[in-house]
This record gives sequence, C-alpha cells and structure tokens, in this order.
Amino acid sequence: MGIITWLVLGLIAGVVAKILLPGRDPGGLVGTTLIGIAGSFIGGWLSTKILHRPIPKDIGEPSMWIASVAGALVLLIVYRLLFGNSRERR
Repeated sequence: MGIITWLVLGLIAGVVAKILLPGRDPGGLVGTTLIGIAGSFIGGWLSTKILHRPIPKDIGEPSMWIASVAGALVLLIVYRLLFGNSRERR
C-alpha cells in the first residue's frame, strides 16, 4: 500500500475517532486530522510488530481499518490528556 492510501485512511480514521470521542479539541479540525493520520501509521506499525500481522494490500481489509481507528483513538486520548480537554471550564 502506498503512502497516499495511508494518508486517506488516516483522514477517515481521524474522523471516525472524532465521532467516537466527541468534544472540542485544543487543536481543532487540523489537529484531529493530523492525529488521525499519525494514528493510522502507528496502528499499522504496531499491528505488524506486536500482533505479527502483515499489512494487508487491500484497503477494504477490516483489520487495517480497526488498527487505524484504534491508533487514532489512542493518540486522541493522549493528546487530550497532555493538552487538556476543552470541555472543562477555565
């Protein structure tokens, strides 16, 4: 799979992560998009290293989508923990 495919998958994973964890993030839409892209790469890398699953060649493979969304969710949670959740009143 090419880098462009991972970028598109990351954009979609970021949107799905944002839907699953609603709320305003300190980085806004751009920050969430970048987190989705990074989460897609990290989720794919971790699935190959920890779970010993090769990266599938087909974009329709469910395991690839799960790894990408899970990576984006983890990064979004870490991002909110580090930089604050804007749901709190300041």
